[in-house]
Amino acid sequence: MRQSSVRGGRSRRRRRQPDAQELGWDDSLYEDKGLPPDAPGWTPPEGSAVPAGDGAGNGDGADAGGHRKGGRPRKGKGRKVLRWTALTVAVVLVGAAGAGYWYYEHLNANLRKAPRSLGGNGLKKPDPNAFGQTPLNILLLGSDGRNSKKNIELGGARQDADRKPLADVQMLVHVSADRSNMSVISIPRDTRVTIPRCTDPKTGAVYPQTTGAINQSLQHGGPGCTLATWQELTGVYIDHFMMVDFSGVVDMADAIGGVPVCVDNNVYSHDSKGHGSGLRLTKGTHAVKGVQALQWLRTRYGFEDNTDIGRAKAQHMYMNSMIRQLKKGTKLTNPGQLRDLAEAATKALTVDDGLDTVKKLYDLGGDLSRVPTKRTTMVTMPWVYGPGEAYVLPKPGDADATFALLRNDTALDGKDRKKKPAGDPKASTPKDQLEVVVQNGTNSTVSGPASGRARVVQQQLANLGYGAASTNSVLTSQADTTLTYHDAARRGDALAVAKALGLPKSAVRESSSATGMRLVVGNDWRSGTTYPKQQDGGKPADKAPDSADALNGEDTKACMKVNPQYTF
Repeated sequence: MRQSSVRGGRSRRRRRQPDAQELGWDDSLYEDKGLPPDAPGWTPPEGSAVPAGDGAGNGDGADAGGHRKGGRPRKGKGRKVLRWTALTVAVVLVGAAGAGYWYYEHLNANLRKAPRSLGGNGLKKPDPNAFGQTPLNILLLGSDGRNSKKNIELGGARQDADRKPLADVQMLVHVSADRSNMSVISIPRDTRVTIPRCTDPKTGAVYPQTTGAINQSLQHGGPGCTLATWQELTGVYIDHFMMVDFSGVVDMADAIGGVPVCVDNNVYSHDSKGHGSGLRLTKGTHAVKGVQALQWLRTRYGFEDNTDIGRAKAQHMYMNSMIRQLKKGTKLTNPGQLRDLAEAATKALTVDDGLDTVKKLYDLGGDLSRVPTKRTTMVTMPWVYGPGEAYVLPKPGDADATFALLRNDTALDGKDRKKKPAGDPKASTPKDQLEVVVQNGTNSTVSGPASGRARVVQQQLANLGYGAASTNSVLTSQADTTLTYHDAARRGDALAVAKALGLPKSAVRESSSATGMRLVVGNDWRSGTTYPKQQDGGKPADKAPDSADALNGEDTKACMKVNPQYTF
């Protein structure tokens, strides 16, 4: 259930907001465009006070270091969210048009590349399932860097041109192993997390492990450190990242002819104090594009309770609607327009070294396009306020339950096809002859590895009669303890081992890559000889918790609730 900023029937008291003159806003930045100082992407001069509204930094009230000043969780600068789709569409269409080899190489040269991960926790890619399939996890990042003339024009704040960018939009896209569904998890940019030790690949500078807002991780060597931070937080192995900056959004919104969005009342996101994005729409559905699309994505004042939670929901609605538009076919038929779009998309993109060519991005687009819209689910990480409401933290229980769904490749929508329960097969191999290899998977940046776990559990198996059990001395990292086996004939033996150790059935998995039976002792079992009892009885969740505020991609009736204070 969505969290509200209203407590005990009374709204939180807000501090007086400084006006434009007090903040030193430079209106000349917007004279040519006719935009107010609260135009999309505008940021006040560094070191000045920042209002809690949309008038600066998209209304998050955060300073350049990413810390909250208003205590409201911000979901990030939503306009940057849609550029991954811009890239995929541009690449696919340009490729289909038969672009020459020279142009293909030209687009490859546009891409900026960086190492996939700068951390060292050694999180292992999940084993393929019984059919040889593996899920795909992509971290989408939107930076607020102003490293070009266009980025400065869109983002304002010329004085920040040399500041290291922050990762103000962060979304993890999980595509299931069978490509039947896609789950997207957003995280508030000011979520307080452990940022692991990272080394800048360009300068060699070493950033020690620290605790801070997750958007600051980008300043610790680049997107590879943000990816490492996400892996540490979620326990999910992330295959790739794609990071975009300010440029290209308006072009994309215009190219697809506008994205339909709905409001349940007239809305004007503006008040006498300068709060608001400037969005003005009448009740009903409108196809927004260009600057108006950016206003929609950044509107805080005017939606629901005027917080970032409402803004995140508006961003999810926009994303889902845009995907529907693209899937049903948009009129992107002008070759020159397509080339311009491809240029803008590739120049705005930084990818990991595993996505370093347009061909690889084309293949990635193919994987994404296979997912039915009705099986696309977008959520926000369940969160709670930290002390003093100065930042947010993952909500105990609900946040990890959401991450566990991804680790177990379970759809957030709760619609995975359920197999009829069948009787468990009996063990077919004598205990003393069953070969089980035990491996320590407790490597953790936060807690460090729990030494000797493989040997302790192997000895326990021997005490239980499994005398052929052995150990693998290679330390790895895994959130959940798993017991994998090669083929269906070994399932009975695996279930018997799991029962002896107190493991839930969900930990037992068939994998086409397994050469034998392997038990990886994860970070959920860092001590003892019997697997600890879980609060849920060991039964994994089958859908996102209510606090994740899920939105289905096929929900064409979704309509933003307008705050009565911002209607006309």
